Amino acid sequence: MIRPLRKVVDTVIALLRQGTTPEKIAQATALAAVLAVFPVLGSTTLLCAGGAAWLRLNLPLMQLVNYVLYPAQLALLIPFMSVGSHFFSLPSLPPLTQLLKLVASDPWGAIRIFWPATLSGIGAWLVLSPVAALAIYNLVLFPLRRLNPTEPIPAEEVAQ
Repeated sequence: MIRPLRKVVDTVIALLRQGTTPEKIAQATALAAVLAVFPVLGSTTLLCAGGAAWLRLNLPLMQLVNYVLYPAQLALLIPFMSVGSHFFSLPSLPPLTQLLKLVASDPWGAIRIFWPATLSGIGAWLVLSPVAALAIYNLVLFPLRRLNPTEPIPAEEVAQ
């Protein structure tokens, strides 16, 4: 198994053994996954920390998911900007090769192009992330419940 993935699995199993519920682990994983692909480089660590503090979720697990998904953030940066440009009827981004040349030759020109594209990427992320979070939550929760099934409450305790 890939080393970072093995580390994630070991961490989740350790959390289950500590008494963390599968639902809380699934919430932390889903929130961290959508925050990890936020289309602004350098912001996801603070976003995950804030989300963990606000919702009282497991910060180490969220940061681990954030770390593992960093390549996904890089891979989704331009697609989020392109989708956002389409959503908000902005001019489309030039091809990646032209963008890289522009960054090298005219950094301020690149910022002028990237600023509205980044804002539109954030808009696309805001639209798409709730759906992704719900899907990730459900995908993670099912195997976690199988790893740590909850015991049914006896009928006598429910009646009291």
